[in-house]
Amino acid sequence: MSSTSIPAKTQTQLWALAAGRCEFAGCNKLLIGDLIAGKQDGKFGFIAHIVADSESGPRGDKIRSPLLARDIDNLMLMCPIHHKEIDVDHANDYPEISLLAMKREHENRIESVTDMDADRAAHVLRFAATIGQMDSLISTKAIFAAMPPDRHPAERRTIDIELNSEIKDGEPDFWEMQSKNLNRQFKRKVKERIEQNEILQLSVFALAPQPLLIELGTLLGDIMPVSVHQKYREPSTWKWQLQQPSINFEVDEYSGPKDVPIGLKLAISATVDDERIRSVLGKEAAIWSITAKGPHNDILRRQEDLAIYKTHLRRLLDRIKYHHGEGATINVFPVLPASVAVETGRARMPKADLPLMIYDQMSGKGFVQTIRIIT
Repeated sequence: MSSTSIPAKTQTQLWALAAGRCEFAGCNKLLIGDLIAGKQDGKFGFIAHIVADSESGPRGDKIRSPLLARDIDNLMLMCPIHHKEIDVDHANDYPEISLLAMKREHENRIESVTDMDADRAAHVLRFAATIGQMDSLISTKAIFAAMPPDRHPAERRTIDIELNSEIKDGEPDFWEMQSKNLNRQFKRKVKERIEQNEILQLSVFALAPQPLLIELGTLLGDIMPVSVHQKYREPSTWKWQLQQPSINFEVDEYSGPKDVPIGLKLAISATVDDERIRSVLGKEAAIWSITAKGPHNDILRRQEDLAIYKTHLRRLLDRIKYHHGEGATINVFPVLPASVAVETGRARMPKADLPLMIYDQMSGKGFVQTIRIIT
């Protein structure tokens, strides 16, 4: 362990640069205050040397150690566990270059977050429901890490809407019960706070069956700033992949008879054959569609593609209403990334657009009716 006395000014500067958190990669533990022990004002961090302050210490050097002993660029703020990890338990596993990279990444991230204006603060809405037999788990830590540089959390807790149920999606009352539960929780946890001006903008992180995601979008609407995030399988993250190619959307309009059932195919994650829709609506069905070239589960990588999709959908909803008239209902067949499903609901204009009947794919049954959206 270090025997060098670090000047108080340098210590204060390091604590500020690290925001009082452990700089070891993946830790980020807050080192100020211990509410459990009743020591809210205590400090529980250690100042660690990257190049030891003696040549016999970890990463020590006869010439450089005395030169860097009090240099802030050679110091890291650490929790007790990781201070011992890099200096005692596994010192050989942590060369100078690795620790410098940890320090740089941590302090750059803190600077980026604290540089944000107050108007970039967004409340975080976390929506999870059962998909088939698998419960959706959404990590708060992963969510907060995905928000910068455009947004940062307005508060340290998330607004949670959870729709876990013992009834499965193949049972008769499932969709009605889940829809009512979603509306009830949204009104109590989100809508009332929006009306009281407590929530000015939202960042949405959602994993749920497609019909519920679309209905959540209709509840959010387009009356306040909302950013909807996408969860990726590979790599497992909520961060946008800005350098990935854009989606090549393809929009097909129907021009046949007007008084026929309407099918709106939204197939971005996978291909949907029109015959699957006609097997539900009838051979005479009018099929309108937005599809993507080369669809797959992780196709949506860029936030800009959400806006492009929404523009296509907004125009298509207008065209459908113009062609089929005021009394029609749009049967929606979605195979979408979660964020696109939410934006599908947000694109709809209440009282102006046609009612929607949302279908969902069920194993062994094909597409089945789920939720009707009329307001």
